[in-house]
Amino acid sequence: MPTTLPIPIQFVLPEGWRPAPPDEVGAPDAAFVALHPEPDGGFTANITIDGDFWSAEEETLADIADGSVERLRRSLGAVQVAGRRPLGSDDSPGLAQRLTLTAVVGGVQRELVQSQVYLAMQDVADPRKRVVIRLILTVTAAQEDAVGADFQEFLRSVAPDPGTPGTETGGGA
Repeated sequence: MPTTLPIPIQFVLPEGWRPAPPDEVGAPDAAFVALHPEPDGGFTANITIDGDFWSAEEETLADIADGSVERLRRSLGAVQVAGRRPLGSDDSPGLAQRLTLTAVVGGVQRELVQSQVYLAMQDVADPRKRVVIRLILTVTAAQEDAVGADFQEFLRSVAPDPGTPGTETGGGA
């Protein structure tokens, strides 16, 4: 069963991307998954979204990102942090990191790239709640440049959803 985000967000998917049920595409911990329309050699680029409550006093965004890398290393082995940089402002911090990894997907060993973006947000219904939303693009190394522009477009559309409290992630085409 897919997870829900701690606060509702809204976003717009780039043209051609389609939502997919997280459980059916092997991402049961994701709140949302979108698939690219053109697979590369049998691998479909994807965007996943998840998130959790955050205590900025107890851990930094870098700590959270380090935890993601360690979880990937435990399941895949070969994971390298190729770059990391802060985003946003003191009031609305973020962090981006680029990972290179080797994974067996569909019985085939693949060289993949993940772009992970961590966004700290406040719940618009309850500003005392702070969360971190993690947005991940996973692509083959060959697709990175072409699909990366779609991911940047997607990231620019992500925002807290001022709509009905308690709703899940928004989305659209």
